[in-house]
Amino acid sequence: MNYYICETCGVQHDLSSTEPKECKICTEERQYVSVNEQSWTTLEQLVQSNQFKNEFTAEMEGLHSIKTTPSFGIGQNAYLIQNKDFNVLWDCITYIDEETISKVRELGGIQAIALSHPHYYSTQVEWAEAFNAPIYIHEDDKEWVTRPSKHIIFWAGDTLKLHDGIVLHRIGGHFKGATVLEWNSSTDSVLLVGDIVRVVADRQWVTFMYSYPNFIPLPTNTVKRMAQQLNSIQFNKLFDAFHRVISTDAQSRVQLSAKRYIAALEGELFET
Repeated sequence: MNYYICETCGVQHDLSSTEPKECKICTEERQYVSVNEQSWTTLEQLVQSNQFKNEFTAEMEGLHSIKTTPSFGIGQNAYLIQNKDFNVLWDCITYIDEETISKVRELGGIQAIALSHPHYYSTQVEWAEAFNAPIYIHEDDKEWVTRPSKHIIFWAGDTLKLHDGIVLHRIGGHFKGATVLEWNSSTDSVLLVGDIVRVVADRQWVTFMYSYPNFIPLPTNTVKRMAQQLNSIQFNKLFDAFHRVISTDAQSRVQLSAKRYIAALEGELFET
């Protein structure tokens, strides 16, 4: 019996005596099945291969990114927020080993795990069990949980305060329950967005998509609603899942980006 992991998206599935026939995450239109066909591994196999290592990078006071090298699955970063003796792991990565657990404990452990959307569920239960931490997932994305656990808490509504200075906001878009995290640190106001909002090559702009790998945009009405919700959150810095950062004036940059996105889809940016 194994908890099999999809090698394309890195999401761990429930206990099974045989490899699943398909990955629920990858066969859905926002993700994809590898051109090399469906393949599976386990966390034990990843650790025993001695190929992978998690790198911790101090992004600012109280915030570390965690990234697996070489890249595995989708290749996103997780973020460890150190907030007044209440550490939060924002989003998740597949690879976790004793070295990673030891480093996180040196930084104060994990008191809660919060997820932006199903593509980053990864081995969230492994992380939760290692630190005896609850996992917060919006109830609108409950159907996408591939490994159930008593650690998972499904929350409802548009906002959830996890602790002083840390609030989750469901803004939808990429997934119905798509969530961002607002953090009022001791030095700055920060928004962590996964890829619910994605920083583009020019770090002064962001974009919004239904599917990034399949290039499916979101409709303008959805982006208008998302922008309105984001405008009610005060933030100066923005971190996405792929180590792209807007380091100042991020809130106004998001609003300008939403206007540009809407203008493009409505045909106002260019001649036709």
